[in-house]
Amino acid sequence: MNGHPIIETIQQALAGPLPGVRGQIKMAPQPRAGQINRWEIPNNYREASVLLLLYPHHPPDQLEPDLHVVLTRRPDYPGAHGGQISLPGGRREGDESLLITALREAQEEIGLNPAAVEVIGQLSPLYTPPSNFYIYPFIAYSPVRPAFQPDAKEVAELIETPLHLLFNPAIRREEIWHFPNYGERLVPFFDVFGHRVWGATAMILSEFLTLLQPNGTAPGSDNLTVSA
Repeated sequence: MNGHPIIETIQQALAGPLPGVRGQIKMAPQPRAGQINRWEIPNNYREASVLLLLYPHHPPDQLEPDLHVVLTRRPDYPGAHGGQISLPGGRREGDESLLITALREAQEEIGLNPAAVEVIGQLSPLYTPPSNFYIYPFIAYSPVRPAFQPDAKEVAELIETPLHLLFNPAIRREEIWHFPNYGERLVPFFDVFGHRVWGATAMILSEFLTLLQPNGTAPGSDNLTVSA
């Protein structure tokens, strides 16, 4: 399905060793950055999958189409992740595979047709203590921009993000936030069109950027051409 040089480059990178913690930790809230290697994952963790979907998009203000990533803003609700920016995904159900979970959730949340995308690989799993989820990120590619149909109950807003924007060091910021159960933490985030992309989503994106960086660091590089 692909044939696009950037997608082929990504597939080749995914076939090799993944950055793992080295990539994730760059966007980990402190003191998580110092703890990520020491956590013991409890036996009662829950499994979830997310989909990092790549597709070409041609916004009106751009001359050429760019490869994009779709993010979602969750509706505000009580709990650890209400109102946050995330990748499409959710909890594994029954004995379905983790990949099927990612595709099913993307179909339910944003109206993605699973048959219209090519799954090109998987990033490292990530444990999130606040929700006790072990998250498995999958990467998929659509050769055309999907006809998104977000479910209003699960998605408050779609955020179509140019991939090159995530490599811009100017959008990486840090703030001290206060958390009721954890106190003050230094939180790195991507400022994407005024949205703070932080936590597990930022860490997954950071590993992806690290994978694509020629020098193995992330975030921030203008060396990758992503025009589709």
